[in-house]
Amino acid sequence: YFLPLKDSFFVSSLNNILGFLPKQRRTGLFSATQTQELEKLVRAGLRNPVRITVKEKGVAATSMQKTPSRLSNYYTICRSENKFNHLVTFLRQHKHEKNLVFFSTCACVEYYGRALEVLVKKADVHCIHGKMKNKRNKIFADFRALKSGILVCTDVMARGIDIPDVNWVLQYDPPSNASAFVHRCGRTARIGNQGNALVFLLPMEEAYVNFLSINQKCPLQKMVLSGDVPDVLPKVKTLALADRAMFDRGMRAFVSYVQAYAKHECSLIFRSKDLDLATLARGFALLRLPKMPELRGDTLPDFKETTVDTDKIRYKDKQREKLRQKLLLELKDQVKISYPKKNFIKNKSWSKQRSKKERREKRSAKRRRDEGSDVEDEEMQELLNDTRILKKLKKGKITEEDFENQISAQISGPKSKHKAGAATHEGSGGEEV
Repeated sequence: YFLPLKDSFFVSSLNNILGFLPKQRRTGLFSATQTQELEKLVRAGLRNPVRITVKEKGVAATSMQKTPSRLSNYYTICRSENKFNHLVTFLRQHKHEKNLVFFSTCACVEYYGRALEVLVKKADVHCIHGKMKNKRNKIFADFRALKSGILVCTDVMARGIDIPDVNWVLQYDPPSNASAFVHRCGRTARIGNQGNALVFLLPMEEAYVNFLSINQKCPLQKMVLSGDVPDVLPKVKTLALADRAMFDRGMRAFVSYVQAYAKHECSLIFRSKDLDLATLARGFALLRLPKMPELRGDTLPDFKETTVDTDKIRYKDKQREKLRQKLLLELKDQVKISYPKKNFIKNKSWSKQRSKKERREKRSAKRRRDEGSDVEDEEMQELLNDTRILKKLKKGKITEEDFENQISAQISGPKSKHKAGAATHEGSGGEEV
């Protein structure tokens, strides 16, 4: 069986497969790299293995270097606002050679690949990354057939591929894990050929050189690039102003780079808190800063946004721009929806709502109701009694003669009671009899 990609990804799967195979078997294990995970797999899956290794002539058996002896491995230090300028200058000087340029994210490949197509004249520039499902094989085959050109890619091209006659492997962004660094460099100096590799590091990342020497047995030599480097970032800004697609690519590339940097395995060296985001944004040739959590609450006075209204930048693709304008109109209509406003009337105090005459009449009417309440209660009681007597007549409980007698008694009763009360009130001594 073969291990063309990351060995550690296949250990558990292969162990499960080996559990179903007969113990008496003949097994061959082939791998381009010798890692600790591979050694564990050898011990688990093979019995009394015979090891066959291929080495270059003149290389000592005790040598621990993991990279090919014919590989010249370099590093250079440059600030983030000059990093892309140095890359463009280097590729212009080596445009008649075959070069691989590694970036950390797919968005960076899309953005910088498009910029290199314009800035490096008379050079075949191809872009390839993991999100290209159907185009990837064709792009790879086209670049492999070229005698010279530039392949802008992610780590999807770091393992398991063979491109003949690669002269330079340029690592614009260091990989997220140290083992991928060696695999990137392995795309050149293959089968006894000469090859070169160069990694671009920020000043705060220089300790990564010693880390690679110790951790990956990969020594690097320092390369001092020419100080006379033209500034191509204004041209990149012009591309973004001319096409909204380029503007969008730059924003996505910046966000993806910052997020990938925060997830770097070697976090002691690649510290996202030490990133100068203003300088980094200038290095990406951004017209304005994107909205992202890492910039929340930061003003970044060292970064000057363009005075151009970026919302008015149009797509070169007419269909895409037409769709964008349609979406903007729909959004504008949603914002313009007007709801009926409620007319709130301020309440006036009771003293201001009515005049003095009205208040006086209201108080008089209330006083009269209070004084005549006893009389009104008696009349209401009489009405209720009459109603009850009428109901008894209708139900047949009493005769008409009884009905007339009770009604007569009801009428005469209150009058006599009222006269007796008056006599009592007028009697001597005011005592009730």
